[in-house]
Amino acid sequence: MKHVLITATLISTIMSPAWLTAADAPAAKPLTKPMIGRLAASKVLFLGNSITLHGPAPAIGWAGNWGMAASVKEKDYVHLLTADIARATGQSPEIRVRNIADFERGYDTFDFEKQFRDDLVVLAIGENVAELTTDEARANYAKAFARLLSILHQQSESTVFVRGCFWKNETKDAIMRKATADAGATFVDIKELGGDESNAARSERSIEHAGVAGHPGDKGMRAIADAVFVAIQKKSKPVTQ
Repeated sequence: MKHVLITATLISTIMSPAWLTAADAPAAKPLTKPMIGRLAASKVLFLGNSITLHGPAPAIGWAGNWGMAASVKEKDYVHLLTADIARATGQSPEIRVRNIADFERGYDTFDFEKQFRDDLVVLAIGENVAELTTDEARANYAKAFARLLSILHQQSESTVFVRGCFWKNETKDAIMRKATADAGATFVDIKELGGDESNAARSERSIEHAGVAGHPGDKGMRAIADAVFVAIQKKSKPVTQ
């Protein structure tokens, strides 16, 4: 079954700390930089597609401005993971969230000039990339994905976590996994999640549009956040000799 992410209205948004709920906001300026083990965690950048962020799209019945298709913003994986990080550090991180579905659909020509200065980066793309059925297509995507990772590393000292495809796709995941390893980043394999019907939003509530309904619901979003947070915790441990 072919899964297509909805991007009826492409959103490219940088979120400030004020976008978080009031309960998440720190009471005062922290005296020390929040850490998870050996990893700094004061600023987190989320780069993804509609699972990460999608603005209102009335034509398909989507009214949210968060990860499709969580029931509320606090239950998408971005906000769940942000809350996990806040609990681990005792301080709410500054987050920025950007939809880069344009990269998935036009990775051969995509121009990525944005400057990044973040402690942690969660890169969650792949689902919108056209099927890589030829050697040329696979090579082109591998090159473009490696370049994206290179830019992230060149512009900051971020610790990068690459989330694999929600809907199982061995070809795309293999390419992203290799590029991730070559860049010294961490790959988070979630390919089994999309195959579990209980992780789809349609299993939790009635949604007329099939594309929206096929996106991860609250359970699926929690599973994605859990997988990434486990990877962060593992990476945060001291390197043993």
